[in-house]
Amino acid sequence: MRILVVSDVHGRESLLHEAIQQQPTARTVLFLGDGIRQAEAVQERYPDRTFYLVPGNCDIGCSQLPVRQETLGGKRFYFTHGHLHDVKYTLYRLDLAARQAGADIALFGHTHTPYEEYADGLYLFNPGSLGYGRTYGFVDIQGGGIRTAVVSLR
Repeated sequence: MRILVVSDVHGRESLLHEAIQQQPTARTVLFLGDGIRQAEAVQERYPDRTFYLVPGNCDIGCSQLPVRQETLGGKRFYFTHGHLHDVKYTLYRLDLAARQAGADIALFGHTHTPYEEYADGLYLFNPGSLGYGRTYGFVDIQGGGIRTAVVSLR
C-alpha cells in the first residue's frame, strides 16, 4: 500500500496535481496543512482516492481538526501540521504525543524541510514543502513493514 504525503502547498495547486500524477498507485493522500483550500479543490478532481486533511497555521478559518489519527494498512498514523507541537524547535512534543497515541508513524510539515527518522518503534516523517521546495513523500506499507521516502517533483 502506497500513501502519498504532502505538506505546505501554499497556493500552488498545480504542484499537488503533479505529485498525485507521479504516484498513480497511491490511493490515499495525507495532506499536512498550509494550502488546505487547494487540497480540498484537488480532492474533488480525484474521487478514486481517499484524502485525509489537517490544517496548518496558514489555513485561517478552517474548521478541521489540527491532529488526526488513522489506521491505514494495519499501521497507526498520527499526523498534524506541526506548529502546535513546535516542530521548528524540537520534535520532543510530537514524538511524545505520537507515542501516547500508540502510533507507528508520526507525520508533520511546517518546517518546509524533509525529515526521516526511526527510533524505538516510531517513524517521524516530514515530506518537506511541495510549494517551496517541490518535495513530497510517500509511505509504503508492505508485509507489516513501513518504508518512507522523500521525492522531488520532476
